[in-house]
Amino acid sequence: MGNHLSRIAVTAGLAAVLSLPAGAATSEWKIDPQHDKFFDVAHFPTMTFKSKKVAQLAPGKLKVTGDLTIRGTTKEVVLDVEGPTAPVKDPWGNQRAAASASAKINRQDFGVKWNATLDNGGVVVGDDVNITIDAEMIKQAPAKSGN
Repeated sequence: MGNHLSRIAVTAGLAAVLSLPAGAATSEWKIDPQHDKFFDVAHFPTMTFKSKKVAQLAPGKLKVTGDLTIRGTTKEVVLDVEGPTAPVKDPWGNQRAAASASAKINRQDFGVKWNATLDNGGVVVGDDVNITIDAEMIKQAPAKSGN
């Protein structure tokens, strides 16, 4: 729900580190995810995913296992990835590719505990959180040798 620029460092073999401002998290409800009862952005300004293993299931289908850190708590998470797409040249001559990733986590595992009971006995916030990452990558030019 919005475009947020973040740094993704991808090295050979698709190892990746993704760091996203915690304030970029969105909700479809009138709940402020930046509040200290949720992501506590004042104390934990970023969420980070560091890949550890990439397995290709089929062309364009990957499983990426890595460590996800939210609110200072790190847990292993598996992302289902579609892509990357074949590179295309943009109007400025850059090579671009895209990928989409998704996972489901339990917010309680990351210290996001707040909830409230509704009149019907249900709760305001469910435990399951769907994570969706849509990434566009630009191939960097090789570093020039200083010799």
